[in-house]
Amino acid sequence: MKVYPFFIPHVGCPHRCRFCQQQKVSGHSSVPSPEQVANDLPLLLPEKGTGEVAFYGGSFTLLEPGLQMDYLQQVEPFIANGQVSGVRISTRPDAIGEEQLNLLQQGGVTTVELGCQSFSGEVLEAAGRGHGPQVVAPAVALLRSRSFQVGLQLMPGLPGSDSGEALQSLRKALDLRPDFLRIYPAVVLRDTALENDFLQGRYRPLCLDEAVDLCAEMLWHCREAGVPVIRLGLQSTASLVPDEALVAGPFHPAFGALVRSRLWRRALTTVLAGQGKFPVQVHPADLSDVLDQRRGNLDFFETRGQYLVLQSDPGMGRDHFEVNGQIHALQTAVNFPPIQTF
Repeated sequence: MKVYPFFIPHVGCPHRCRFCQQQKVSGHSSVPSPEQVANDLPLLLPEKGTGEVAFYGGSFTLLEPGLQMDYLQQVEPFIANGQVSGVRISTRPDAIGEEQLNLLQQGGVTTVELGCQSFSGEVLEAAGRGHGPQVVAPAVALLRSRSFQVGLQLMPGLPGSDSGEALQSLRKALDLRPDFLRIYPAVVLRDTALENDFLQGRYRPLCLDEAVDLCAEMLWHCREAGVPVIRLGLQSTASLVPDEALVAGPFHPAFGALVRSRLWRRALTTVLAGQGKFPVQVHPADLSDVLDQRRGNLDFFETRGQYLVLQSDPGMGRDHFEVNGQIHALQTAVNFPPIQTF
């Protein structure tokens, strides 16, 4: 679904999380007024469409109710004209109640994204979230009772987290059957409490390779559960660059592609045996993910004495590949173990 975003950085947020710097993440330093939204919408929206106007970067349901309605009323004429299907907002899981949802429904909101980050109480406390994991399930249930689409956001690599915690949090998120997930590995941003923790040696972010490995496993489990992941990693902006906004951590402008390529690497590793040349047929649309950035997967297999001869075959199904006359499904060949419950 096409999304037309407006960023309202930090507006409504009662806490400043240790990792958070919305201006630098979004590339927007100011908050648009409802009048600015009204002026911009005709320039953004198609004559007809089924997308959503989105308000990101703050806790929308904690805005003063009159301001919420001011924003939402700017979108109403475009919903009535069939230019968009509704509104998407992001908020905190402890900011969902009957009164808030009454207002959202009146204003044409169709999708709510909840910034969960983790389902570990210790990790949430260390991150300064101001709520525990117990608020998420009731919030999702209440949203479901009102027929909202529900998205959950997870942030592996926060202080006190490890791969086991990240997978446990994912399992609990998937158990709630969200309509989609976003997965953002934690990075250290300028002018955050996490920057001080990092500079003083109290926090070590995931390196890029660790984050790619972990998120590949998380993505595989999401696919097994039939839950789409609509974003992996922070979206690249002009301000999100090393030595300016970005201090440390696993940021890459093509992070999602790296994760998908890692799944292909694992799948091919399980299938290829011995050394030599291996013709591998894939759908043309999968070719770049099989290659990896700068042909990284080809180099990986060459170090094992295995030389991939990639062949583009439009008749091959997406996320399938053929080796030695046998067709394999990517998801089956990857085959991570189940997430252990504790």
